[in-house]
Amino acid sequence: MARFDDGELDELKKKTDLAALIRSRGVELRGGEAGNLVGRCPFHDDATPSLVVTPGKGLWRCMSPACGATGNAIQFIMRKDGLSFRHAVELLRAPSAAAFTTTARTVPKLPPPVALDADDQTLLRQVVDYYAERLSDPAAGASARRYLEKRGLGSAEAIAAHKLGFADRTLGLRLPMTNRKDGAAIRARLQRLGIIRESGHEHFNGCVVVPILDAEGVVVGLYGRKLLDNLTPGLARHLYLPGPHRGPWNPAALQSREVILCEALLDALSFWENGHRNVTTAYGVEGFTEEMLDAFVAAKVTTVFIAFDRDEAGEIGAGKVAARLMARGIECRRVLFPHGQDANDYARKVQPADKALGVLLNAAAWMGKGQGVSSSHVAPAPSSLAALAAKEVAMPTPAPEVNARPSTPTPTTEAAKEKTTVPPSVNATPSGNAAPSTPTLTPQGEHWFLTLEEREYRVGGLEKTLGTDALKVALRLRVGDRFHLDGLDLGRDADRRRFVERAAEETGLHADLLRRDVARLLLAVEQAQAELARPAETVAPAVILSETERAEALAWAQAPDLVGRLKTALRRVLVGEDGNALVLYLVGTSRLLDRPLAGIVQSPSAAGKTTLMDAALSFFPEEDRVKYSAMTGQSLFYMGDADLKHKILAIVEEAGAEKASYALKLLQSEGELTIASTGKNPTTGRMETQEYHVEGPVAILLTTTSADLDEELQNRCLTLAVDDSPEQTARIHALQRERRTLAGLVAKTERAAVLGLLRNVQRLLRPLDVLNPFAPALTFTSGRARNRRDHEKYLTLIDAIALLHQHQRARGRHEVAGAGGRVVEYVAVTLDDIALANELAPEVLGRSLDELPPQTRRLLDHVKALVKAKQAQPGQGAKAGATFARRELREACGWSLTQVRVHLERLVELEYLELRHGKLGGSFNYELMIDPDAPAHVAHIGLIDVEELRKKYDYAEGVAGFGPGVAGQNGPVAAGGETPPPPPKTSAARGETAA
Repeated sequence: MARFDDGELDELKKKTDLAALIRSRGVELRGGEAGNLVGRCPFHDDATPSLVVTPGKGLWRCMSPACGATGNAIQFIMRKDGLSFRHAVELLRAPSAAAFTTTARTVPKLPPPVALDADDQTLLRQVVDYYAERLSDPAAGASARRYLEKRGLGSAEAIAAHKLGFADRTLGLRLPMTNRKDGAAIRARLQRLGIIRESGHEHFNGCVVVPILDAEGVVVGLYGRKLLDNLTPGLARHLYLPGPHRGPWNPAALQSREVILCEALLDALSFWENGHRNVTTAYGVEGFTEEMLDAFVAAKVTTVFIAFDRDEAGEIGAGKVAARLMARGIECRRVLFPHGQDANDYARKVQPADKALGVLLNAAAWMGKGQGVSSSHVAPAPSSLAALAAKEVAMPTPAPEVNARPSTPTPTTEAAKEKTTVPPSVNATPSGNAAPSTPTLTPQGEHWFLTLEEREYRVGGLEKTLGTDALKVALRLRVGDRFHLDGLDLGRDADRRRFVERAAEETGLHADLLRRDVARLLLAVEQAQAELARPAETVAPAVILSETERAEALAWAQAPDLVGRLKTALRRVLVGEDGNALVLYLVGTSRLLDRPLAGIVQSPSAAGKTTLMDAALSFFPEEDRVKYSAMTGQSLFYMGDADLKHKILAIVEEAGAEKASYALKLLQSEGELTIASTGKNPTTGRMETQEYHVEGPVAILLTTTSADLDEELQNRCLTLAVDDSPEQTARIHALQRERRTLAGLVAKTERAAVLGLLRNVQRLLRPLDVLNPFAPALTFTSGRARNRRDHEKYLTLIDAIALLHQHQRARGRHEVAGAGGRVVEYVAVTLDDIALANELAPEVLGRSLDELPPQTRRLLDHVKALVKAKQAQPGQGAKAGATFARRELREACGWSLTQVRVHLERLVELEYLELRHGKLGGSFNYELMIDPDAPAHVAHIGLIDVEELRKKYDYAEGVAGFGPGVAGQNGPVAAGGETPPPPPKTSAARGETAA
């Protein structure tokens, strides 16, 4: 309800003459001490004057211990005249002297705003005028005007044109009391009209009121919107007068041949106030009346722009309205707001609103015109509106807000705005006319609904019962505007009995009927729970390839020399960086493995590390990659709704994910993340421990300019270094110039086509196990404990290469004994896969084993070259030539001061260099502490030569089997002649090769 502002009340107390008010109630006041007035207290038998009035402070107090009454002007008139707080305030701020007059027979009263002998239409018009007066009142209408302003509404023109008003609960204060003949008569008539309820309260209490007027200005209805959105559950935000809705709002709109039809009155006002005056409204998604349809036809409206809310309810409602309009030959277009928004939301968020709404109207999707419109002509954007319009969708009506008027036959439907997207119902009705044998629940947002005739049951918290033996839910029964809500365990007979008894009392339905309903509801809940407990089926890919696209991608994936063609494609996107690009591509491909790879690109600033990562990512489908510039420490843990399984997580700068490094390390090692956090239970409101789970596996890509990486993160990644040599810079310059030529523009178009093809190739890949029968014969260095992880990265690199060739090789199948007939499907590693991995691994794995970062190693090479050049000069000894200044090194290598300083400090720490100060410590000189002629450092990882590996296996090419070189394991040879045999057979296993 409407509330008074504290500032207004303070001002009212200050300007009220308290002494005059008290004297008007028959109390004689005389002068006292300190400017006070003294008189006999009217609230008890006061033999001696004990009432002290302080006009300067606006306060009074009875000093008698038997009374002790005290207060201000408002409290005095409330106590003396027996009025409510609101009535007392209205009397004091009334422009007349009503508060200062009284009679012996009645309480003071305000002048009535309606004529007691007026007819019904005049009475309604006077109520509308009174509400409009209250809205324009500076004090009384302040809260309503603020609400309208918040909604982007309430211009003086709109208020005047549409008679907007505010019901501040003062109408009843101005009417004669029910104990008087006139008062009883006028209140009874207003009750019959729906202005006053049976309880005596105003129906539109606390609402902005919008009258619905016909072309002659006759009031045919009223709409009220509560100012408060946080109402008690069950109370309505949207109210109408009782009876069927009558007339279109803003009938002047029908003078136009094109009309905008909104779902709600405030949405229509948003169009009107932003210059689109040819607008009217339905009364909710189901509130487009036959009278409105006839009015459209009679006015010869040719086109209707349906501007319903962009949610599931709005889409369905728009389809139904369009069907009725098109059946009468009226063209329909759908105004497409952003998902989840309505006209008022959009007008407030996009400015200037008049132009923004105009753009939406111009871009409205065509729905059709006339009967029998072909579905091929219907705009596909608004969820197949033509299909929804052609047939009434079998869907339960969403739970509307409870309308306060029991006699209203049409429920308030604007509350359907609050609904969220409605997913397909569990156990939906089969095709055809036959109804399901058992009732089914339909999910709508966070709740599930079951409708049995006029009875609607809403179930909340069903998902929380999964994995438990209980069926504890929040159950609401709604019958018209009566309802009963309770929490119970449907699996307990005592809870069901209690619900039936209490629901029968609240709704007036017979207990036997409710018992049958609850029994049917229990079956439906158990069915829905079983559906929820089933493992989710594989989600269809976000992009569905056409037959042509699939054939082209499959042909590319099956053609010979896959790696060679892939290298050529990578060169069309990147100049140089052949090895790095291929490694990053394999890291991305490994996302489909159970334990994917991770890569980190390390380089100086502006060397092109982000370009390298973006180029590699461009070969993968958009739906399979997630890219962030930075991540907070807890962000990964709360990505439960984001699907990261078998995707690439790319982070532009490792420093931006520094706080999330712990989560990244866990995600890489464990393949999943789980966190227990404290949160509020949406049903009970109590704090509880909630679990968040992020499912992997996920391939991780990062870039960094830092020379000092988190060692725990680095040893989980393949480390790549960008080529920052002058030769590479020259190649990049040449490419940048070429892009400005005609050949460059043509190459850009061809490059886009190649990328599209290779993304489709990746879409054809699917997760498979990888069999590597050569694994027992492979070798790897074991000098450090961290080699355990490096060895796993080497094997995973081989797996990624084999997985990339899955469309070129037969897939093996192996039935596992004792696993209920479970069959393992795999793709096998070839020696060519190992050869390619051995070619790439020394660079990327050897670099990670080097104690020097790549840039530091390169600077050391520059130092060696500088020292050797100085020693070659005449007169320079070996010792003298080994010393150099920092400036000399910068000039020799062309690096910045920051780069040189950072890496020199690392070389000094690791004792490759020794710091020597110049005179008085004024300069920095360094001495090389190792032999400049020593061979370049090579990190040996001890890989076996593939040719030696071939000799270990005695192949019988063309024969369905292998020799004894595989420890007596025999198996068929797949296409290609080099596919190794299946894994060793167990006692009850058999191996077979799929075609």
